[in-house]
Amino acid sequence: MNIIDLHCDALMKLQEAKGALRFADSPKLQTNKVRLHLGQVKVQCFAIFIEPEIKGEQKFQVALEQIDYFYKEVLGKNPDMVHIKEWSDFDRLKIGQIGAMLTLEGVDAIGNDLTKLHILYQLGVRSVGLTWNNANLAADGAGEPRGAGLTLFGKEIVEFNNQHQILTDVSHLSDKGIWEVIELAKYPIASHSNARALCQHPRNLTDEQAGAMFAKGGLIHVVYHPPFIKESGEATISDLVKHIDHFCSLGGVKQIGLGSDFDGISIFVKNLEDASNSQNLINELLKYYKEEEVRGFACENFLDHRPGVGR
Repeated sequence: MNIIDLHCDALMKLQEAKGALRFADSPKLQTNKVRLHLGQVKVQCFAIFIEPEIKGEQKFQVALEQIDYFYKEVLGKNPDMVHIKEWSDFDRLKIGQIGAMLTLEGVDAIGNDLTKLHILYQLGVRSVGLTWNNANLAADGAGEPRGAGLTLFGKEIVEFNNQHQILTDVSHLSDKGIWEVIELAKYPIASHSNARALCQHPRNLTDEQAGAMFAKGGLIHVVYHPPFIKESGEATISDLVKHIDHFCSLGGVKQIGLGSDFDGISIFVKNLEDASNSQNLINELLKYYKEEEVRGFACENFLDHRPGVGR
């Protein structure tokens, strides 16, 4: 069953390795091309993520370097990897091809310059999260004790996203920021978040937030990171399925997807250690849900709710 995975951090690893990793088959990449094919991941979204300790004046350059690796190493050396720049491109993927879409995890790289976001959009970014866990000029992240919401600049970014049919990602935002994005964004999404009712972590969504996301037509893509799945002990695929089940109980059966966070995590769900294991999750889901519903979780819910479709 084909999968659309909304979040991985392979570009950060490629950039930090400075050319020492091959995207095609490096065992250090959980989302290398071989593993994506084995797991039937039909579309992989590649996040641009800048480590907080990088100096402000260098952050945009690092973002461009990651995009350069996307173009040269992911796309340039692998003709079966197809760049998705338009929402209709999903419908043109052929058998044997894997779609690749750029996303932005935190807008630290653009400082207070919306022109830089426009450049990233022109280079292919189609989903934007305002923060990582820290605060920046757009909003507070989930790890900022102040817990403020969006700044005026953050609201400008959401409006920019609305105008350009870009997803606005609430994963990593503060609670107040999440509520403001739900209110302001035409295309809200949580690219890699779970249910706080099952695992008390600030990166997860409350039932009220999840319900509001579903009511707005947004999607929630569950994440495979064990600390977001259960509060202690080894996480199993069954534990992850409980989060999907919980979101279904809130009315989200047609608005749930997958966002692995592979290459951004160092501990794993048992039997879900890299992209090649992805069908293990699908097979577990098929024990409890209709095939049509599982196909929705895997890819079709996203396709049905992407910008320009059903809106």
